[in-house]
Amino acid sequence: MSGEHTSTPVAARVRQLEARLTEAGVVTEEQLDAALAAMLKGASPVNGARIVARAWTGPGFRERLLADANAALPEVGLSMAGGIQEQRLKVVENTATTHHVLVCTLCSCYPIGLLGPSPSWYKSEAYRSRVVREPRAVLAEFGLELPGDTTITVWDSSAESRYMVLPRRPEGTEGRSEAELAALVTREGLIGTAAV
Repeated sequence: MSGEHTSTPVAARVRQLEARLTEAGVVTEEQLDAALAAMLKGASPVNGARIVARAWTGPGFRERLLADANAALPEVGLSMAGGIQEQRLKVVENTATTHHVLVCTLCSCYPIGLLGPSPSWYKSEAYRSRVVREPRAVLAEFGLELPGDTTITVWDSSAESRYMVLPRRPEGTEGRSEAELAALVTREGLIGTAAV
């Protein structure tokens, strides 16, 4: 799975759109580069990891995050504002009996600011179609074997709604600081394709 990446047609369309916009004088290449740099500035899974660590150590923050993530994000200095409109963020919590995994069938609804740039396999047609049809098999290919009685829910991001997984806190991490806990969290854990 991790080596597959079939979004070449999408990349070609993006390049065509960029060329048309620059040829029409709507935007310059420098402006496109600046917009991309601004979008990626601070985009890191470290942001999502900070949110998770705060939720693990602060039950009140965890409750607020699960109830209304957009309202809770400013507590850690983050927001979903940007672009034309604010995107709605929903945080879904993994438990002993429920596991969540994310997909974006349109490949444009990934919360870069919280999870960092998306991995190539996240954009692949194989991942996008199979994780919806057979999530347990796809997770097993990533090395995540879940008990047979674990309910798996697949969340499909959209232009209006983004998702982030709140992974289960690893056992034996009591007493660790937020920074130490955040260091345990990976982008894959925030997507739901790995445990922390």
